[in-house]
Amino acid sequence: MSILRELRRNKWLYAMALPAIVYVFIFSYLPMTAHVLAFKQFIPAKGLWGSRWVGLDNLVFFFTGPDWFKVTVNTVYLNLLFIVAGTVCSLLIALLLNEIRQAFFKKVAQSLVILPHFISIIVVNLMVMNFFNGQDGMINRLLKNFGFNEIYWFQTPSVWPLLLTLIFVWKGAGWGSIIYLATLTGFSEEYYESAKIDGARRWQQIWHITLPLLRPTIIVLTLLALGRIFYGDFGLIYGIVGDNSLLFKATDVIDTYTYRSLRDVSNMNSYSNAAAVALFQSVMGFVTILFFNWVVRRVDNDSKLF
Repeated sequence: MSILRELRRNKWLYAMALPAIVYVFIFSYLPMTAHVLAFKQFIPAKGLWGSRWVGLDNLVFFFTGPDWFKVTVNTVYLNLLFIVAGTVCSLLIALLLNEIRQAFFKKVAQSLVILPHFISIIVVNLMVMNFFNGQDGMINRLLKNFGFNEIYWFQTPSVWPLLLTLIFVWKGAGWGSIIYLATLTGFSEEYYESAKIDGARRWQQIWHITLPLLRPTIIVLTLLALGRIFYGDFGLIYGIVGDNSLLFKATDVIDTYTYRSLRDVSNMNSYSNAAAVALFQSVMGFVTILFFNWVVRRVDNDSKLF
């Protein structure tokens, strides 16, 4: 009865939200029925429901393989680097843009920092090749000009977590700053006027007013990012590293590992195996959100997701 009263009271608001609700239901919830593929030996001729049920056997290829632990650790490690560096840089860009008072220059600066988000990963791959190619790459040419030895970047896996993080930040930090910048514009100027009267400098205002007010937004966006911590950035990593086995030690993640398994023509059950790994990623992401949301609820109840 309480649900009916709520629907009756806010019927026009729910009517406005109905197209989005239908869209999410069709494209986000209905496809979840295909997770049953993870528990079947999928044969295209028999279809999804006609294929034989095999239970958890499809996860055997992943968890009994020699690389499952390594790719899982790589996935979590790289995503942690991406989340921390991306959040810090997006927040810093938003704070710097918010300090620009000249409207035209602010628009130009915001457009420039957002621009990399729209560059295709294929173009980014070509740029990385030109910068870090073995002998004729721009970075190696600069190193030789200054008397340093050249570095064979595509044969040195230890440098790629840092390089991928830098590329991720360059490509996505400006886009990620939009939400923080939009939140900043909603803060009342009365807080800052009061701080000025008390003699607070600009950095003190940012530290004691802006950042505390941004804390709920930072926590929510971080929690949402943690929900995909078991999903590697396939487009970024595979688009740059590809099938270079020399870099697998540091860059091979669950998504790229599964993609290579899916392309294995000798594996007749590759579709079901890939679906089982995707289900594993979804479940682990769900558990991660629940855990960190529980932590946030204990520390700051007002900032929790639910």
